[in-house]
Amino acid sequence: MKRFIPALLLYILISSCGENTHQSPAQKSDTAIGKIEIYDAAALQAIDSNAAIEIIAKGYTWSEGPVWVPAKQILLFSDVIENKIYQWKEGDTAKLYLTPSGYTGAVKRIGGEDGSNGLTLDKNGNLLLCQSGNRQVVKLNSGLDAPQPEFTVLASSYNGKKFNSPNDLVTDSDNNIYFTDPVYGLPQRDKDSTRELDIEGVYKITADGKLSLLIDSIKKPNGIALSNDEKTLYIASSDDEHPKWYAYDLDEDGNLKNGHILLDATVMKANATVKQGADGFKVDKHGNIFSAGPDGINIISPEGKLIGLIKVYNRPTSNCAFNETKDILFITADDVVIKIKLHNQG
Repeated sequence: MKRFIPALLLYILISSCGENTHQSPAQKSDTAIGKIEIYDAAALQAIDSNAAIEIIAKGYTWSEGPVWVPAKQILLFSDVIENKIYQWKEGDTAKLYLTPSGYTGAVKRIGGEDGSNGLTLDKNGNLLLCQSGNRQVVKLNSGLDAPQPEFTVLASSYNGKKFNSPNDLVTDSDNNIYFTDPVYGLPQRDKDSTRELDIEGVYKITADGKLSLLIDSIKKPNGIALSNDEKTLYIASSDDEHPKWYAYDLDEDGNLKNGHILLDATVMKANATVKQGADGFKVDKHGNIFSAGPDGINIISPEGKLIGLIKVYNRPTSNCAFNETKDILFITADDVVIKIKLHNQG
């Protein structure tokens, strides 16, 4: 539940210009895109109370999976429903980067989420994608500048059964990949006739290609990230009734142990204006989790305390990503992509 401390609670209205292309201005206004709420002094280490925010791209059906590419100084992000990836560079407008991005079948599916969802880079700078439509995790091995994409399939099934719809992923410094596989990318979700697995799992792919199931007891596993020391794996659950963030210790072999609920978002969602569960997230330089969830980007301490919120008005948020120095945050929120300057640390 949100805990407000009057002496620290700051409401800063942040404006941005632009015209929405999907809903009326009464439903989605860009002139007041959001505000910052500080619940604990610890949040001021993570974000300035007067941080500026701007919409850098707009007009998408469902923006998701942002990743910053330091070598190119570009942001890549998915438009999941449209089966596309876009790129954005400072001083330029967003441009189409890759299509199709997640479903390459000859027959268009009705419903579901066809495109890529989560994107990340391995330690060699290769782009890794959760292909929701193709129901697999792949590596783009043709390079970021290649005219025709070529993919290597890293994992497409478990025990001979095709994944549901890989959603989000993270890599560690040894090139191990951790990813979530919920059902909500399937056209009929858990009732879909093409569903083969009867679980929603969190998996690991080792650097040498070995796949293992880490856990299958989390309902609707969604966002996933590692702590800065790579000793803790965080997993978001978008369970409709009881959304949560979980934390698990990792042993020397990268297996889960000592799992616990980091923060229960049930009451947060019930009290929110935009009622959504825990979604994609990243970890800042201080170990705080910046997670899409009820009302925007929830800032959560490593101890599981909600210390702040980047509130986004009138639209759900899906995910976020930092630049390489982690002083700029990019947010994918429904039809727009947002950039927010945090502050430089000495």
